[in-house]
Amino acid sequence: MSDELKIVTTVSSEAEAELVRERLLAADIQAISQRTIGGPEWGYSGARDVFVDARDLDRAHEVLKADEGSFSDEELGRLSDEAGREPDER
Repeated sequence: MSDELKIVTTVSSEAEAELVRERLLAADIQAISQRTIGGPEWGYSGARDVFVDARDLDRAHEVLKADEGSFSDEELGRLSDEAGREPDER
């Protein structure tokens, strides 16, 4: 990733951020997430900003727009469960 990162989306939890990152990675776009500044900070919940390299921003928006509304409850539940486990349990 370059030094210039841009927010591609903001999501409501770490589990949702992980899903977004997986979708972007499947499109060969590297992404990172970080807790939203000024948002509530309750463990794994709380808003997250998802960042991509500035040169990938338009393509990342296209990937996420194509996937809009496609996160299943099962995917969110699985990632939420994984996020709540200790690192050695994963």
